[in-house]
Amino acid sequence: MNGYSGDKDAFLQRMRRVEGQVRGIAKMIEDDKYCIDVLTQVSAATKALEAVALGLLEDHLRHCVAQAAAEGGEIADTKVAEASAAIARLVKS
Repeated sequence: MNGYSGDKDAFLQRMRRVEGQVRGIAKMIEDDKYCIDVLTQVSAATKALEAVALGLLEDHLRHCVAQAAAEGGEIADTKVAEASAAIARLVKS
């Protein structure tokens, strides 16, 4: 079971909202809306996706990494490395 399973409905709701935002951005472009207005909406959608990513990361750390750390050994090292790589990807984006 994934660490986010308990919050799955909330994550899905947030993703539906982001999906709506992205469709709205596409419509703005179709309608030739002002560049800055489109960029503002892109920024809002990006922040919403970042919030989802941070929530998933937090759940991963609390569930998967914490459990692996309690077990110790190679699995703990693997989970910490995965989390570190995920954090690095988020920081780069």
